[in-house]
Amino acid sequence: MTAPAPKPWIDAIAPYVPGRSATDSGAKAIKLSSNENPLGTGAAATAAFEAAERTLHRYPDASAADLREAIAAKYGLDPARVIYGTGSDEILHLAAGAFAGAGDEVLYVRYGFSVYPIAARRVGAAPIEADDRDYATDVDALLAAVTERTRVVFVANPNNPTGTYTDRRELARLHAGLPDEVLLVVDQAYAEYLEEADDDGAFALAQMTSNVLVTRTFSKIHGLAAERIGWGYGAAPVIAAMHKIRAPFNVTTAGQQAAIAAIGDDTFVAASRDHNLRWKAWFEGEIAGMADAGLRAVPSKANFILVLFEGRVTAEQAYKALMVEGYIVRWLPGQGLPHGLRMTIGTEEEMRGLVAALRRIVGAGG
Repeated sequence: MTAPAPKPWIDAIAPYVPGRSATDSGAKAIKLSSNENPLGTGAAATAAFEAAERTLHRYPDASAADLREAIAAKYGLDPARVIYGTGSDEILHLAAGAFAGAGDEVLYVRYGFSVYPIAARRVGAAPIEADDRDYATDVDALLAAVTERTRVVFVANPNNPTGTYTDRRELARLHAGLPDEVLLVVDQAYAEYLEEADDDGAFALAQMTSNVLVTRTFSKIHGLAAERIGWGYGAAPVIAAMHKIRAPFNVTTAGQQAAIAAIGDDTFVAASRDHNLRWKAWFEGEIAGMADAGLRAVPSKANFILVLFEGRVTAEQAYKALMVEGYIVRWLPGQGLPHGLRMTIGTEEEMRGLVAALRRIVGAGG
């Protein structure tokens, strides 16, 4: 008996694998695998979410007008050029869907976000991976990989899963080297964790040019991962094309209200950023202290650290041993990182416990 057959480019997709929330044994563990905010969700966003329960029988505002206005007011943008979706993942898929297809190429850097090749293959485009530079984005390698078939270039900044950062000068150089018909997508899911001096200039590029799209999410620093709310900003024709294939009513009423409250809660965002800066620096120092055991931290601007295991204990062994110790981190062999573990910055108690467990596993003193 025959059955419907998916397109060959769909068959070629390696499905996205999220960070685990349970150990192999099913035992309760501390989850440091998905880069969630260890401080939770701000009080203002929580209250706004709870208040929305009175309108469960109504469809959400399909235009997300109030949310777009709040985003635009916060960043000095044109609300008509803001698009919204179920996490920034949907925005990334919309970009590929609107501007690439069969016979085209979608370009991204090695060790980039795993959604990029999925978004490319979903529309029949070929995902093209450019070489990295010590786990960071290599602008020269990206530009060298551009062909007449390139339609979209994805750059995460800071990058996930490495945490590396491309500065304003390099990002501008990348954009200047791309053909006008190529869409540059700057994925800023972790941008709120950057210090003010680290602005990469992506919003300015999106405001002044016709081929730049910036994406962000409420899942990380704003602590709204469960509601899946993302957004993007670009030239009017780019946004209009993406709206044509955007799902209707894609952001819930509660999600919209919580996001509006979250984007105005500067106190919670600052506290989250300060906590992350403090404990990320501490964790990097602790990993440096285990260099003799073969551990190395890739410098990170995000809310996680990619720890490389280059000694006697492998990343896979450490991953499994940490589960026994009660910690779930992210092992990424499917992204070419069998020798690395991505570890979210958690609470003080979680980070101190994680370091103690790592020292026991690799035999490092402390």
